[in-house]
Amino acid sequence: MLGRLARWLRVLGFDTTYGHGVSDASLVRLAGEEGRILLTRDRHLLRELRPAHALEIRQDEPLHQLRDTVTAFALAPPAELFTRCILCNTPLPPALEPATAQALLPPGVRGIPGPVRQCPTCGRVYWHGSHVRRMRAALERALPGWLGHE
Repeated sequence: MLGRLARWLRVLGFDTTYGHGVSDASLVRLAGEEGRILLTRDRHLLRELRPAHALEIRQDEPLHQLRDTVTAFALAPPAELFTRCILCNTPLPPALEPATAQALLPPGVRGIPGPVRQCPTCGRVYWHGSHVRRMRAALERALPGWLGHE
């Protein structure tokens, strides 16, 4: 239900697991064992299983969900965006050496400025293309002034 919210939280650098296909009881148990806050749209889960730390997500739009989460927990803005893999949550290592990076990039974006990182777990490659500008703009619309001047 909240996969897109999980990706936005990872863009911001928050350690975010996403438990689709996991039973409600397992989610609550894992959240407790790992000291996590459980974000859910499932009122039944909240009412019946009463997780220690949880937030009911009421919005449908992922960026509105993100805004509500940031507000509810008074989350501080990250020092840097894009420090975790948005697919698997692995922290991204420092930027690759230019020669290595260029070989991994699609031909149309080779030579663009900025760091290139590769997830050591799933292999996804990250670079600062036009998608990054669009994502920053979306974050600024959802959380005006929160990011400051990174």
